[in-house]
Amino acid sequence: MSNNNKTNLENRRQFLRFLATTPVFAGSAVIPFLNEKLLAADSLPVEMIKAADEALNVFDFQPVAKNRLLPAHYGYTVSGTDSDETLLANRDGFNRFRIRARRMVDIRNTNTSTSIFGVPWDNPIALAPVGGQGKYHSEGEVASARGARVGGHTQILSTQTSQTIEAVTAARGTPVWFQLYPSNHWHIAEGLTKRAEQAGCPVVAVTVDRAAPRNMETFQRYVRSDTTDCTQCHIPNATPEERLKDRAMWTDIDLTGVESTQASSLTWDFIERLKSSTSMRVVLKGIVTAEDARLCLRYGVDGIVVSNHGGRSEASGRSTIESLPEIVASVGGQIPVLIDGGFRRGSDIFKALALGADAVCIGRPYVFGLGAFGQAGVEKVLSILRAEFRRVMQEAGVVSVDQINTNYIERA
Repeated sequence: MSNNNKTNLENRRQFLRFLATTPVFAGSAVIPFLNEKLLAADSLPVEMIKAADEALNVFDFQPVAKNRLLPAHYGYTVSGTDSDETLLANRDGFNRFRIRARRMVDIRNTNTSTSIFGVPWDNPIALAPVGGQGKYHSEGEVASARGARVGGHTQILSTQTSQTIEAVTAARGTPVWFQLYPSNHWHIAEGLTKRAEQAGCPVVAVTVDRAAPRNMETFQRYVRSDTTDCTQCHIPNATPEERLKDRAMWTDIDLTGVESTQASSLTWDFIERLKSSTSMRVVLKGIVTAEDARLCLRYGVDGIVVSNHGGRSEASGRSTIESLPEIVASVGGQIPVLIDGGFRRGSDIFKALALGADAVCIGRPYVFGLGAFGQAGVEKVLSILRAEFRRVMQEAGVVSVDQINTNYIERA
């Protein structure tokens, strides 16, 4: 890129940031557009790539995916809640921390491997659960599993998967973790959990941040612009039974009379009951405060995923990376702490591990890769993140994951 183009690109970024903070546009349809551009401000692509191998970073996949997906599907993916303030905070939060690099270290034998629950991982990068991946590519979660297998990544499968857990496990070549939406009905959670356990899942990650309704304004704006006849796939005003009866994980679940699958009554009693009914390790996904982290220890939770559902579940305006330190301090190394929310760079991953996370989970980047180029896109996204993370380790003078600690991080 020429110097003139670089200058123009930076001017564009600064102008977008200025507009996003201007009261004139508050509450207008312009804000989602600005938010979307600012999410990719690290490296706005000059033009769309034509093949996965052309990507320079994970941001290169988003415009290709947008071009290929239905507007409503793309809008759902990029939407947070309300004006997307928490979604944007997840990215901005990484700017609150800086890496302290050490010199004069032999970095020739850098090792990115780690372990969670005593199980070796090739790297500390897992695939976060993303529901309905069939909307991104015909092979959906199976294509993601194959991409994860190539890079040696742990995959967490969503309750709302478009492919069966058995098919995804076979494609991954090793048991996946299962993410559970618990609902207010024990028999639903029990049925889903038993099937996951029978499929060989070692861990169930219970999503605990979806108790209240959410207001996805960006998604709704994209829906208005979509002229597709959505009734071909979605039944208007469908009941849970009509909506879920043919979904991959729900075929044997009795939904008769169930008015909602939202977990508005979820309490710690559910966690006790779940732990007594399964041999899988129980992880809670959605913990963002020290108080709840300490309760996790009290109730025997096996691990935590620090998460705000990618900015979808709360209008707190607080990033997960900023929530991480208090949770790490509260659990004191007694259980693993994972984190998701806004991870796009190897430096993001390094910062999280320096703040005490044991691993990170990525969501939107790999599904944009999936939507753009299928399995090849997933593979390339993960390859880029692995390479960036390894490079940042070397830049910081670290040769193994267990060497990364708070000595390598400071607040900006």
